[in-house]
Amino acid sequence: MGLDLANLGDREKKIYRSYILLTAITCAVILFVIEQILMVDYLTKTISKIVLFTLSQIIFIKYVRKTTLKEGLNLKLVDKETIWVGLLLGVLSGLILVGAFLFFRKIIDMDVIFLELATKSKITSANYLIVTTYFTFGNSFLEEFFFRGFIFTNLYKMGYKKLGYIFSSALFALYHIAIFKNWFSIELILLCMLGLFITGIVFDYVDTKSDNFLNSWAIHILADLTIVIIGYMYLF
Repeated sequence: MGLDLANLGDREKKIYRSYILLTAITCAVILFVIEQILMVDYLTKTISKIVLFTLSQIIFIKYVRKTTLKEGLNLKLVDKETIWVGLLLGVLSGLILVGAFLFFRKIIDMDVIFLELATKSKITSANYLIVTTYFTFGNSFLEEFFFRGFIFTNLYKMGYKKLGYIFSSALFALYHIAIFKNWFSIELILLCMLGLFITGIVFDYVDTKSDNFLNSWAIHILADLTIVIIGYMYLF
């Protein structure tokens, strides 16, 4: 059974920290190359993300920490108080997204977004429900599993609290550039980056209350659900 992260020696903490940082950056770079340079379809990109985001943490738990998945993931049931924090913040984030969209919709070219989704990701009215169901529940789970469950939670438990907040949130924001880099003006992209960084900080914070990534996943689901509804209304 592996040692508790908080009780590691300085040398072990530095080794674990290096593994997390290097692995996280490597995964983000590989996914960027797959999507933006190789220009693969949505299914290939999804499978690549599943493999990279899950293996990075499984290897860390089983072979670096040398502990069990149950202990490493700590997916215990979250009490009502902590899960309600996530749900309420999820509703709030959804309202903010709707407000932001209504405010900026005159300068957002929905035709460009639709064209890219149709040509690059092969998303149409016929498969929209299937793709967005995965996006809402599966993709949000993967991102929280990786950015919060793997990066932030482990750094936070080892005492690298500031690094955990800043690194996980910054990488979370940078990771999403590939999605909307062709959709918006540079000003809107920078605003989105700031919003995603702040969102990452909030996601990190709520997970300190539950000691796992389930709280932030609840917020992420509701936020993505809002995006899906807006997308359907304006694209189809």
